[in-house]
Amino acid sequence: MLIDSHCHLDRLDLSAYDNDLNKALDFARSRGVGHMLCVGITMDKFADVLNIAEANEDISCSVGIHPLYDAVADTDVELLIEKSNHPKVVAIGETGLDYFYNKEASNHILQQNSFRKHIQAARQVNKPVIVHTRDARQDTLDILREEKAEECGGVLHCFTESWEMAKAALDLDFYISFSGIVTFKNASELRDVCRKVPLDRLLIETDSPYLAPVPYRGKSNVPAYVKEVGQFVADLHHISFDEICDITSNNFKSLFRR
Repeated sequence: MLIDSHCHLDRLDLSAYDNDLNKALDFARSRGVGHMLCVGITMDKFADVLNIAEANEDISCSVGIHPLYDAVADTDVELLIEKSNHPKVVAIGETGLDYFYNKEASNHILQQNSFRKHIQAARQVNKPVIVHTRDARQDTLDILREEKAEECGGVLHCFTESWEMAKAALDLDFYISFSGIVTFKNASELRDVCRKVPLDRLLIETDSPYLAPVPYRGKSNVPAYVKEVGQFVADLHHISFDEICDITSNNFKSLFRR
C-alpha cells in the first residue's frame, strides 16, 4: 500500500476528472494509494479539508496556517487545539518558515510567532507537527529546539534542504518527506540527501496539486502520482517498490499514531 503523506485535496485541479474529486481519489486508489493526508493551510478553509476527510475512510487531515498566508498574524493556539480534537485530525500544520518570497524582517517575525504557536498546540494535544521550510534553515531548527518539538514529533515535508539540516531534524526525532522534486533533473543534491536518510525516517508525498513528479512535471499533480515518487525513492535506496511501500506506510502510521 502507498500513502500520500501530504496533499491538498481541496485544491486539486479536477478538470481532467469531470470536476469530480471522487474520480481523482479513485484514480489514486487504482494505483495502490491506500491512504492520503489532506493538509490544511488556512483556518477559513479548514471545514472543506475536514469534510473531505469525514467523507472518506482512507483520508485523514491536519489543521494549520501556512507561513505564506497573512493569517499567520492571527494564529490562535486554543483554536488549533479545538480543531485538532476531531478524530480525523492527525497533525498540526502545515506551519513553518518561508523566507523565499518575503524578505521583510517584520514578516519573518510573524511567521516565527505563528510557527511557535503551532508547535505549542501540537505538544499540548500530542500530535505531530507538519513543517514547511524554505530559505530559513537556522531559524527553523532553532525554533524546533526552543519549543521542544521533539516532544510531539513531526515531519519536514517536501524536503529540499541540505543533509546537515536533515541530520539536525533527524536528531530531533523528526521524519523527512520527499515529493516529486526529488525526480527533477536538476535535483542531484537532493537525491544525495534522500539516499542518506534512514529508511525508518522516510516518507513520500505529492504535495498535490503542486510539484508533479517526472514524467508529469509541469502538469497538475494528483495523489495517484505518489507512485512515481515511491518508485524513484526505492531506486535511490536500491530496494524494491514493494519494500518502499511497506516502509513508508509503516513510518506514516508510526508518526501519526494511527
